[in-house]
Amino acid sequence: MTRTAPRVIARGRLVRLREKHLDDAERDFGWRSDAELAAFDAVPPLSISFRSFVATLAEELESPGATRRVFAIEETAGSRHIGNVMYYGYDRERAEGELGITIGDRDYWGRGYGSEAARLLLDHLFDELGLRRVYLHTLTWNHRAQGAFRKAGFRRVRTVHRMGHDFVLMEAYPGTG
Repeated sequence: MTRTAPRVIARGRLVRLREKHLDDAERDFGWRSDAELAAFDAVPPLSISFRSFVATLAEELESPGATRRVFAIEETAGSRHIGNVMYYGYDRERAEGELGITIGDRDYWGRGYGSEAARLLLDHLFDELGLRRVYLHTLTWNHRAQGAFRKAGFRRVRTVHRMGHDFVLMEAYPGTG
């Protein structure tokens, strides 16, 4: 049986965003189990087995939720899966949602891949879902991410304290960036 190629939702100069598939599981599991990467999300690294992780991913791919969606980030030159970008907390009534991103492959840090991926997802959310506001929270000490988000069109709103951590709340609107 031949697997069809996952649908690409956006293309940029550096990256393309595509639907996730089970072939992403090994990289995703490695990134989510990495203590340094988990610290950027203010969460502990995964402590479940790879087998359990794959089962959860398969279920999510089979029946995606109505309020969240995760896309793979591939670099365009070699189609390497380098991270993930997602929206969650999607509120149709308020026409807003939250954006999250991980560039898991450290070879692609600080080179514009994250800001382009965030910009591409923003455009998708504004154009395809009709959102009027997209926001995110990034840890106050994560200055590299804050710069990438500004480059993508987000602006700083304020500092917020949640889950025992201080975050910078940032937001973007159609036509920004």
